[in-house]
Amino acid sequence: MMNGGNNSNTGEVNIQLPETAKMGGAPTSVTMSGPLVSSSRPSVRSVHGKMDIAHVVLRLACLLTSVTSLAVMITAKQASTISLYGFSLPVSSKWSFSDSLEYLVGVSAAAAVHSLLQLFISGSRSLRKSPVIPSRNHAWLLFVGDQIFAFAMMSAGSAASGVTNLNRTGIRHSALPNFCKPLNVFCNRVAVSIVFVFFSCFLLAISVVLDVIWLSKY
Repeated sequence: MMNGGNNSNTGEVNIQLPETAKMGGAPTSVTMSGPLVSSSRPSVRSVHGKMDIAHVVLRLACLLTSVTSLAVMITAKQASTISLYGFSLPVSSKWSFSDSLEYLVGVSAAAAVHSLLQLFISGSRSLRKSPVIPSRNHAWLLFVGDQIFAFAMMSAGSAASGVTNLNRTGIRHSALPNFCKPLNVFCNRVAVSIVFVFFSCFLLAISVVLDVIWLSKY
């Protein structure tokens, strides 16, 4: 037995040699212990902390994009005049006149509520120094919910894009004109709303990926 000084000093390292070393034989192993020996692998707690921060940031970003899309769409309305067969006709447009745009508003509102609820839960648990995802069951619920809202936002954005494109180009070989010329403010606001819808869908897809990583590792 070899001791490197006084054992009361916590900064020293003890080295214990097996009995074969005392008899002149070759030692088979050397055990080192003490504060000078450390592991290079990151702790599980630090990995969980980074995942928790990513979840909170994604929830906040998804909430902002969903609310922005909702606010821009519900304020999209305009009245103007259009020339058809030589006649000047008054036209007006509003998001509630289209089923596709109403669907986009409903999905955006639901996604905003989902993001707000998850942000509240994640933020409160982070303030208490608790894991944002406490169990695998909770992670599975997040995984399913994020997927549902991601696909719903994608379908809403796609449906609204079709209506907006029709308004902008009109119908070929018919007298239906380009409604976005006299209603350019309305069409531009709808386009902005659709962009934020697809951005929200992208953020929800990233959340799904994080949920899968959590389920695969923890």
